[in-house]
Amino acid sequence: MKTYHAKPGEVEREWLLVDATDMVLGRLSSEVAQILRGKRKPQYTPHVDTGDFVIVINASKVRLTGNKLADKKYYRHSGFPGGLKETPISELLAKDPRKVIEAAVKGMLPKNTLGRAMGLKLKVYAGEEHPHVAQKPRQITLKG
Repeated sequence: MKTYHAKPGEVEREWLLVDATDMVLGRLSSEVAQILRGKRKPQYTPHVDTGDFVIVINASKVRLTGNKLADKKYYRHSGFPGGLKETPISELLAKDPRKVIEAAVKGMLPKNTLGRAMGLKLKVYAGEEHPHVAQKPRQITLKG
């Protein structure tokens, strides 16, 4: 019996719609990362991008547990001495809630070229509307 390995040309991708209303950020992003990697498919192959496209709507209604709304911070550095900047998650959720979900999912994907390709299949929107109606996304409900 031979082991099956998916080829990049024979992967069939699906468009999935996820509503983030009242979902916990970490649980939502781990499920979305699994879909992007293709781990829910029987033809999953680690070195091939077998995942589906994911559309996340209502990113502004995502929920955080514990004291994360007050304590969690995102850091970035300009590269210059003293160039460390920090942004509280409460400020980022008010300004651009898409970045919170994108950062959480990106942290759960591989840190290589394949992981960056998987990250491009994630589409996050703060409200209900999205421009991907033509792709006929299938609505799914995630645990959590």
